[in-house]
Amino acid sequence: MSLTRGRCLCGKVRYEFEGEANWCGHCHCESCRRNTSSVVATFVGVPRTAFRFTGAAPKAFVSSKGVRRLFCSHCGSPIAYDADAYPDEIHFYIGTLENPQDLPPRFHVFYDEKLPWFEVDDDLPRHAGSLAE
Repeated sequence: MSLTRGRCLCGKVRYEFEGEANWCGHCHCESCRRNTSSVVATFVGVPRTAFRFTGAAPKAFVSSKGVRRLFCSHCGSPIAYDADAYPDEIHFYIGTLENPQDLPPRFHVFYDEKLPWFEVDDDLPRHAGSLAE
Protein backbone atom coordinates (compact mmCIF):
# COMPACT_ATOMS: atom_id res chain seq x y z
CA MET A 1 0.00 0.00 0.00
CA SER A 2 1.36 3.42 -0.92
CA LEU A 3 2.19 6.08 1.66
CA THR A 4 1.85 9.78 0.81
CA ARG A 5 3.40 12.46 3.01
CA GLY A 6 2.92 16.20 3.36
CA ARG A 7 4.06 19.09 5.53
CA CYS A 8 3.86 22.81 6.11
CA LEU A 9 6.57 25.28 5.04
CA CYS A 10 8.55 25.06 8.30
CA GLY A 11 8.04 21.30 8.68
CA LYS A 12 6.46 21.35 12.14
CA VAL A 13 3.06 20.11 10.92
CA ARG A 14 3.43 16.83 9.07
CA TYR A 15 0.93 14.23 7.94
CA GLU A 16 0.70 11.07 5.93
CA PHE A 17 -1.99 8.91 4.40
CA GLU A 18 -2.06 5.35 3.18
CA GLY A 19 -3.60 4.19 -0.05
CA GLU A 20 -5.19 6.15 -2.82
CA ALA A 21 -6.66 9.61 -2.56
CA ASN A 22 -10.40 9.90 -3.22
CA TRP A 23 -9.94 12.74 -5.73
CA CYS A 24 -7.92 15.84 -6.59
CA GLY A 25 -9.41 19.09 -7.88
CA HIS A 26 -9.20 22.86 -8.18
CA CYS A 27 -11.49 25.13 -6.13
CA HIS A 28 -12.26 28.67 -7.26
CA CYS A 29 -14.48 29.78 -4.36
CA GLU A 30 -13.82 33.10 -2.65
CA SER A 31 -13.27 31.47 0.75
CA CYS A 32 -10.50 29.18 -0.55
CA ARG A 33 -8.91 32.07 -2.47
CA ARG A 34 -8.79 34.16 0.69
CA ASN A 35 -7.49 31.29 2.82
CA THR A 36 -4.60 30.63 0.44
CA SER A 37 -4.05 34.19 -0.85
CA SER A 38 -4.12 32.78 -4.38
CA VAL A 39 -6.50 32.70 -7.34
CA VAL A 40 -7.25 28.99 -7.02
CA ALA A 41 -6.77 26.31 -4.38
CA THR A 42 -6.04 22.71 -5.32
CA PHE A 43 -7.06 19.96 -2.92
CA VAL A 44 -6.65 16.25 -2.55
CA GLY A 45 -9.52 14.44 -0.78
CA VAL A 46 -8.33 11.70 1.57
CA PRO A 47 -10.33 9.16 3.57
CA ARG A 48 -10.41 10.35 7.17
CA THR A 49 -9.48 6.87 8.39
CA ALA A 50 -6.37 6.74 6.15
CA PHE A 51 -4.48 9.81 7.42
CA ARG A 52 -2.67 10.84 10.56
CA PHE A 53 -0.63 13.81 11.72
CA THR A 54 2.98 12.76 12.37
CA GLY A 55 4.33 16.11 13.58
CA ALA A 56 2.76 18.96 15.51
CA ALA A 57 -1.02 19.14 15.30
CA PRO A 58 -2.29 22.03 13.20
CA LYS A 59 -4.39 24.83 14.61
CA ALA A 60 -7.93 25.33 13.33
CA PHE A 61 -9.75 28.46 12.25
CA VAL A 62 -13.54 28.15 12.00
CA SER A 63 -14.20 30.01 8.75
CA SER A 64 -17.94 29.29 8.67
CA LYS A 65 -20.40 27.02 10.43
CA GLY A 66 -19.08 23.45 10.26
CA VAL A 67 -15.87 24.42 8.42
CA ARG A 68 -12.39 24.38 9.87
CA ARG A 69 -9.32 25.63 8.03
CA LEU A 70 -6.26 23.85 9.42
CA PHE A 71 -2.91 25.66 9.44
CA CYS A 72 0.53 25.64 11.04
CA SER A 73 0.62 27.96 14.04
CA HIS A 74 4.35 28.54 13.52
CA CYS A 75 4.72 29.38 9.80
CA GLY A 76 1.06 29.97 8.91
CA SER A 77 0.91 27.49 6.04
CA PRO A 78 -2.62 26.36 5.17
CA ILE A 79 -2.76 22.58 5.59
CA ALA A 80 -6.31 21.32 5.10
CA TYR A 81 -10.02 21.98 4.76
CA ASP A 82 -12.03 20.01 7.31
CA ALA A 83 -15.81 20.23 7.12
CA ASP A 84 -18.81 18.59 8.75
CA ALA A 85 -20.32 18.23 5.26
CA TYR A 86 -17.58 15.67 4.48
CA PRO A 87 -17.49 13.45 7.57
CA ASP A 88 -15.58 10.63 5.85
CA GLU A 89 -12.73 12.66 4.37
CA ILE A 90 -10.34 15.58 4.86
CA HIS A 91 -9.09 17.84 2.06
CA PHE A 92 -5.37 18.62 2.05
CA TYR A 93 -3.89 21.44 -0.01
CA ILE A 94 -1.92 19.74 -2.75
CA GLY A 95 0.97 22.17 -2.33
CA THR A 96 1.72 20.59 1.05
CA LEU A 97 2.44 17.16 -0.46
CA GLU A 98 6.01 15.93 -0.85
CA ASN A 99 5.20 14.89 -4.44
CA PRO A 100 2.22 16.92 -5.68
CA GLN A 101 3.03 15.96 -9.28
CA ASP A 102 1.80 12.45 -8.49
CA LEU A 103 -1.83 13.57 -8.05
CA PRO A 104 -3.04 15.55 -11.06
CA PRO A 105 -6.33 17.46 -10.63
CA ARG A 106 -9.40 15.94 -12.29
CA PHE A 107 -11.95 18.81 -12.16
CA HIS A 108 -12.78 22.39 -11.16
CA VAL A 109 -15.40 23.28 -8.52
CA PHE A 110 -17.07 26.63 -7.82
CA TYR A 111 -16.07 27.57 -11.35
CA ASP A 112 -18.77 30.27 -11.36
CA GLU A 113 -16.67 32.12 -8.77
CA LYS A 114 -13.50 32.01 -10.90
CA LEU A 115 -11.83 35.40 -11.28
CA PRO A 116 -12.62 36.68 -14.78
CA TRP A 117 -9.00 37.48 -15.65
CA PHE A 118 -7.71 34.04 -14.63
CA GLU A 119 -7.50 31.89 -17.76
CA VAL A 120 -7.93 28.14 -17.41
CA ASP A 121 -6.38 26.19 -20.27
CA ASP A 122 -7.35 22.58 -19.63
CA ASP A 123 -10.10 20.17 -20.60
CA LEU A 124 -11.09 19.22 -17.03
CA PRO A 125 -14.79 19.21 -16.10
CA ARG A 126 -16.03 22.51 -14.65
CA HIS A 127 -18.72 22.51 -11.96
CA ALA A 128 -20.63 25.66 -10.98
CA GLY A 129 -20.60 24.69 -7.30
CA SER A 130 -19.41 21.81 -5.18
CA LEU A 131 -19.57 18.19 -6.31
CA ALA A 132 -21.75 17.55 -3.24
CA GLU A 133 -24.45 19.94 -4.47
